[in-house]
Order: sequence, then structure tokens, then C-alpha cells
Amino acid sequence: MRRWAYPVFFIVAAILYANPLPLTVSEIGLMLRTGYSSETMMQELSKRHFADTLDQTKEQTLVKAGASAELIDKLRSGIYSLSAEKTAAVQEQMTIEAQHRAAQVDASRRSDAAYQAEVLKKRTAQSQSLNSGGTLAISEFLKHDLIQIKNGSAAHADETALENKRLIALYFSAEWCGPCRQFTPKLVDYYKRIAPEHPEFEIVFYSSDRSQYAMEKYMLDESMPWLAIDFAKLKDKEVLKKNAGNGIPSLVLVDSMGNIISSSYADGKFRGPQQVLVDLDAIFAGKTPGRLVDAR
Repeated sequence: MRRWAYPVFFIVAAILYANPLPLTVSEIGLMLRTGYSSETMMQELSKRHFADTLDQTKEQTLVKAGASAELIDKLRSGIYSLSAEKTAAVQEQMTIEAQHRAAQVDASRRSDAAYQAEVLKKRTAQSQSLNSGGTLAISEFLKHDLIQIKNGSAAHADETALENKRLIALYFSAEWCGPCRQFTPKLVDYYKRIAPEHPEFEIVFYSSDRSQYAMEKYMLDESMPWLAIDFAKLKDKEVLKKNAGNGIPSLVLVDSMGNIISSSYADGKFRGPQQVLVDLDAIFAGKTPGRLVDAR
């Protein structure tokens, strides 16, 4: 949370987010597609519970994502559903968060509108784009919207943090995603080993969490040493997701010309973020990765 956030909101959020939030059909489908088995999914649901309804359309969505008949039957039976009291508490928290985000976004838009218009005007005049402008374009695109964990809390990052970076890995992840929580510690170890030797390299976290609190808690819990896009600015940066594929965790690596060098997805198939690290190692070793990902 920012230092200026309302204390009451922080306390309520801390109580309700002591454990991961209940899951929805959309999140269950996403987790199944990114590697969760139905058996493991049932274990997750027994701990997190289910905060959604299940109709025929949603059942078909889960079946297409790989849900077993047993998982569908248990969701239909309601054994994972929240009690009325807990459902009310979750709904109340979501309302508080929505009001907080709306106020935050409104304040941000009012204060930044003139500046953003000027930046857009300059960017258009220079014919820059994220696909052809290289990491300089990405640096300009994100320079006012990056945060980083400092002294145990999230703070705005230096506006020049991405300048002179020739390799930027966009990391798409979320606290509620089991495979993400398994991969993130490996990525932290990799970053701590590689970044000091390669100052031309940086990671930028693009959160799929449902709240600013959940995102920043995830960053703190995993001791993420890299940059992240401010939660309040994520909607304005959705263009970055176009090469991230349909699931998380996902890494997308771009070179200094803005070309996609490596991605967790290739030809619509999930290769996994670990393959991007393999390709990075090859680049740092002066070799060309065996497979380049089509950026289109």
C-alpha cells in the first residue's frame, strides 16, 4: 500500500487477505490451462473455496480447459462454496476495493491527464510504437508508471530505470496462481544471479492480481527485486499483454529493437517461462537461441 492510503482500508484488507481469495470459474479455467491438474485444483479449492456460480456455459468452459468430471461434480454440489457470512464479507471487501481503486484512478487521471496527452502527442509525432521503437519506446511508455519494493513497501521507481536496458523481460504473474508461486522464487534466484553481471537486463512485473494490495503483498512475500507496473496504471498498459499468451506465468523477452526474442508461448503453444531463461542464458553466452518466437 502507498503511505497515503487510508489506514482503515489497509486494516480491513490485511484481515480479509490473510489467505488467498476464493476462486472464480475464470481463474479455475486459467489455472487448469497453465498446468494445474483437476486433483490439485480440488485441493486448492478445499483451501480457497469457490466464489462463483456454475451454469451450463461455465461448465463447458471448464471442461474445455481440462476439468475432470469429478471436479465439475464437486463444484456443482456446492461443497467448495462459501458460507453466506463469508460471501458477504468477500463482497463487502470487493466493494471497498472497487471504491478505493475508482478514487485512486480518478485522482490519477485528473492529475496526469494533461501530461499524458502531451506524451501521446510527442510519441505520435515521432512515429514511435512498442513494436518498432525498441526498449527506448518501452522506457518512455512506462517511465512514470513503475514501482519497486524499497524498505518493505512499494514506492515509485526512478523514471530512468529502463533507460539503457537492451533486454527487458515482461513477467505476467499473480499471487492467486499456484504455478506462478512455484516459478517466481526460481525467477528471483535467476535475477539475483544474472542482473549484477548484466546491467543491460531488467524484468518488469505485469500483475494479474485482483487488487493493489494483493499485488504488492505478492511482491513483498516473494521479495521481488525487479520493477513492476503500478496496479492503477495496468489497464492503460494492456497493449503489453498481446504477446503474453492465454495463461500465466508467462515471460516475454524483447531485444533493443523491440523484437520478441523469446516467449513462454510459441505458435499458440505453451513452452513455459523456464524456456525463456534458457534462451536468455544462450544470449548472455554469446549464442543465438535455438528457436526465435514469432512476435506477430
